[in-house]
Amino acid sequence: MESKKKYRTAIFYKDYFEKFFLEQSDKVKAKIIWTIQLIEELERVPESFLKQIESTNGLYEIRIKLVRDIFRIFCFFDQGKLIILINGFQKKTQKTPKKEIDKALKIMEVYKNENK
Repeated sequence: MESKKKYRTAIFYKDYFEKFFLEQSDKVKAKIIWTIQLIEELERVPESFLKQIESTNGLYEIRIKLVRDIFRIFCFFDQGKLIILINGFQKKTQKTPKKEIDKALKIMEVYKNENK
């Protein structure tokens, strides 16, 4: 089996994402893994899978849809190709809740301060 070229490498920051991931059903976990692999392997990732959050400085959301359930996982880039997976949540409203964005921005800030 030939290995696919990776344009990005997804890594987890602390255990924020892992806690969210472990709470999900097997079907949701499989879809999350599939989506993250897609983001790693596609040179140009469609906005339907990865989209920058408006009015933030580099915060993105990985978008996962499984039947009627919608999930978001926040991430950002470090050194161009690195995706740091931070918190995730199940989306139940049209707009991404501000408290979830604020939480992700705080985690991103802590990461950047630790990795100066």
